[in-house]
Amino acid sequence: MAAEASGAGCVFCDIVAGREPASVVYADETVLALLDIQPLNTGHLMVIPRAHAACLADLDPAVGGHMFAVAQRMAAALRRSGLPCDGVNLFLADGEAAFQEVFHVHLHVIPRNTGDGFRLQAKWRRPSRAELESVAGHVRDGLTRP
Repeated sequence: MAAEASGAGCVFCDIVAGREPASVVYADETVLALLDIQPLNTGHLMVIPRAHAACLADLDPAVGGHMFAVAQRMAAALRRSGLPCDGVNLFLADGEAAFQEVFHVHLHVIPRNTGDGFRLQAKWRRPSRAELESVAGHVRDGLTRP
């Protein structure tokens, strides 16, 4: 992971630089949208920033906003493409515990179809209002810390 911190050895940086192949469907001065080589469904895309940022905390907020705007356009394009697409999930894994595997921020745009079998499985629970308020306080405190 240390090598990827600077972008050295990063497959997405290599794609941006043209050293690795990619099936690009959209490109501008800030981001690329390309097909995932291990798609969950046909048409599964990723939107990546051209500039290396290992995690969300490293990403310029304007670039992050642009990534989501491009993802929205890609979702609409998938729905109009003729490919099977009953819905769309946007998914961004930030950190190893969140299952990030390539440490260059990337936003998945996943076309979904009824019965496609893809699920996020978790043990959902319903915390009390007091617990929710306590957690909200911690997050608000985090907004003021460097």
